[in-house]
This record gives sequence, C-alpha cells and structure tokens, in this order.
Amino acid sequence: MRSTYLPLWVAASLLVANYLVASTYAEERVYELRTYTTNEGKLDNLNARFRDHTVRLFKRHGIENHAYWVPVGEGEDNTLVYIISHASNEAAKTSWNGFREDAEWQKVAAESEKEGKILAKKPDSVYMEPTDFSPQNFKSTEEPRLFELRTYTTAEGRLPALLKRFKDGELELFEKQGMTNIAYFTPQETPNTLIYVVAHKDADAMKKSWEGFRNDKEWQQLWENSTKDGKIVIKVDRQILRPIDYSPLK
Repeated sequence: MRSTYLPLWVAASLLVANYLVASTYAEERVYELRTYTTNEGKLDNLNARFRDHTVRLFKRHGIENHAYWVPVGEGEDNTLVYIISHASNEAAKTSWNGFREDAEWQKVAAESEKEGKILAKKPDSVYMEPTDFSPQNFKSTEEPRLFELRTYTTAEGRLPALLKRFKDGELELFEKQGMTNIAYFTPQETPNTLIYVVAHKDADAMKKSWEGFRNDKEWQQLWENSTKDGKIVIKVDRQILRPIDYSPLK
C-alpha cells in the first residue's frame, strides 16, 4: 500500500506557505465603518432588509459582518451604524460591485422601497486599518452590553504619541476599570485620527468605569508623561450604541 504521508520537507513547505498566506491576510484586511441615516419612520424597514437579506448577501460577496448597532439617544430613530471588513481595498471594490449588481439584491432593494425611499442620504463610509495593538475582539457574549464608539482627533503630528499611550498601558487600564476592548483603528483617509470601540455591561457600569479611569493615579501619570511635548487630543466624538438582534457582535 502506498503511504499517504508527505515527505517532511513538503509538509514544512506547506506550513510556511500557509503561515505567509495568513500573515498577508491579516496585514491587508481592511475594515469599513458605515453609517446610514433613514427617512422618518424607515429605520425598521432598513433593519428588516439587513436582517432578512443584506447580511447574507454581504457574505455571498466576500464581505465579513462584524457588528450592527443603533445609537442610544440622538439618532436612535433613524440611524444604523455597522462595521464590516474586506480582504483588501481591491477586494472591497470587487465585493461592492458584485453586491450592487446582484440580481437578488436589486429585487430586494426595489421591493423594500415600494412605499417610499428608505435612506435620507448617501451612506457615510470610513475605511480603516487596525492598529498593531488592537485585539479585534469581535466576540459575542450571552449578557447584553452597551458599546461605545469613540473618535479622537489629535493635534498635527501627535497621533503616534496617542497610539503609544494606548499601547503602553491605556488598554490595560480600561480593562482594569471593567471595560472590554473591542477594536482600535486608524482611518485610511483621515489623518491624526483614532477610532475605537469598547463595551460596557450597561449605562451605570459605563459611568462608573470612566469615573474610575479618570481618577486612577496610574492613568494620570501615563497622561502626564505622554503630554510633556504638548497636547495630544484636541477633539473627542462619542456614540453610545446598542447591538441589533442580527448583529454578530452582542
């Protein structure tokens, strides 16, 4: 009987090849943060379209679904926020073209808008790359959570200092205060910007975590050391988000 075992050198070569493919995949993968604003009373229609069709069709065209949310407070009646990813920028173009030209999608889109247009304006899209310290923690939990999407704009040339501060201890201090680090990104086309997502048990836990963080002596020292050469963050935008039932991340 002929042996089915591969020669050692062949097996080793395959392992190296697989490693290189995986490494290339990780380095090239790009994430997309998209925000949709609906016409009045049309958010349920949009969510139904995503729940019943869009999420599945994204997957068909090579788009990976990560998280879908609606805001808590402002925008909760007309806004959908979500994160997807693509194998590369070129793959994103191919996937979106394939999705738009998909006959099933065209039929779904037409039927969903028989009673009026769903979107009030063109979706906002931000292509992002994960930082080298991002956990990419898109894992769901059994307990419901609140998510916080935060965007930091730095002074000119100060993004490296901000990234160093997060890498050197800020993520650990978030976890110390009960927050869960989800993902950290830098936009491809917006300089001096960090976008990240953290999760909280609930609104009370979120408030308690930030109070504890701000009063933490270790954080205060980290902040002082990082700003010796000047101010880093000049603007903070924040959205509190709750996951939708069809979101992979909850």
